[in-house]
Amino acid sequence: MGESISATELPEILPVFPLTGTLLLPGTTLPLHIFEPRYRSMVEDALRGDKVFGMVQPFVPQEDNRPLPGTEKETPELYHVGCAGYIEKWEKTPDGHYAIYLRGVNRFRLEEELPLHRGYRRVKANYEVFSDAKPDETWHCDRPALRRALEGYAKALGFQMQLEEIDRIQDMDLVNGLSVSLPLHPAEKQALLEAPSLDDRAVILLDLLKLEGASDLTSSGSSSRTIN
Repeated sequence: MGESISATELPEILPVFPLTGTLLLPGTTLPLHIFEPRYRSMVEDALRGDKVFGMVQPFVPQEDNRPLPGTEKETPELYHVGCAGYIEKWEKTPDGHYAIYLRGVNRFRLEEELPLHRGYRRVKANYEVFSDAKPDETWHCDRPALRRALEGYAKALGFQMQLEEIDRIQDMDLVNGLSVSLPLHPAEKQALLEAPSLDDRAVILLDLLKLEGASDLTSSGSSSRTIN
């Protein structure tokens, strides 16, 4: 399908890669190192086909397909909203692993989980409930408020902010990029993913930054970390 894919070309039967704390949003790029045999099979199948699979979080933060403590459940429940992505770049390493760059295309709602295929999970995906196919490039956030909140957040966690870089990023890319890259709790990441609109996502992000910035989180951070 060339170098990209449109939302209307996304498959109804979608392979998924469950990963706690990892967020993909439309228009953002996620680097992934694929080493488990089942997910190497998933990538191989995707590369032979439409180059598409979805990112989704397990509902209970943990490694995928591991029994929940005290239960016999072998495949942890997944959140019902994820994001389908297109393999934009890929490289197979000498040890058989894959280094890929997955670009977010459209969020989906999980309608039904299907039987495993070659060890990886698949779902029936509904994309129509989200309007990601028509991004508003002219959209604006409250950039001064977001910048102030970022400064407080960075100070609390010991980050070094590259503010001159942030000031050059378009508002939509800034909000989505921060949502993807900041080390937020998995449930907070999910809230950002499920936000109905960019306005809602910007408000949630701003509230999270203010909350974290007001907390004493210095013990969880390092003075040398950098946000680009």
